[in-house]
Amino acid sequence: MALENKLGITSSPELDKAEERISKKKALELFENGILDKLEAGKFSSLKAIHKYLFDEIYDFAGEVRTVNISKGNFRFAPLMYLEAALENIDKMPQSTFDEIVEKYVEMNIAHPFREGNGRSTRIWLDLIFKTEIHKVVDWSRVDKEDYLLAMERSPIKDIEIKHVLKAALTDEINSRKVYMKGIDHSYYYEGYTTFKTEEL
Repeated sequence: MALENKLGITSSPELDKAEERISKKKALELFENGILDKLEAGKFSSLKAIHKYLFDEIYDFAGEVRTVNISKGNFRFAPLMYLEAALENIDKMPQSTFDEIVEKYVEMNIAHPFREGNGRSTRIWLDLIFKTEIHKVVDWSRVDKEDYLLAMERSPIKDIEIKHVLKAALTDEINSRKVYMKGIDHSYYYEGYTTFKTEEL
């Protein structure tokens, strides 16, 4: 069953294709229209704005904090009762060094604030922090898919792997459209990773 959507699509594979096509188009607009440069790096309000812009044509919940508990395998993302507090704490986390930025990114991944589209939105948010604070971004074409997924899955316990994976892919091409667009290549980076169990409350 496909998530309820504004497009009236009932097939999950069809929705995935439409979602990828539309979110990529919207992500490019974020970049080319200078919208990202107006957002405050590292704030949840900025992540909400990114998510809403990417998915507003597809979902009613675009930019809205999820109202369901979400888990993947045996890992449960932040429970609803703690989600708001977690997001407030993430806002206050330092972000002046590479390590601090990745630690903040890991915490936002654990929070997983949206019902769908967390990966793409949060990677754009991450690169905005990198760009602002250390004048680098991740060249996602240099990130191995399996290494990234495994490192992200283990990051709540041990973040040394994801730090290694991302540090090796840093570039100073912070204004490159090509480098930017690799970060929201949904089919490459998060295929099979965002199939979560949800609990309606």
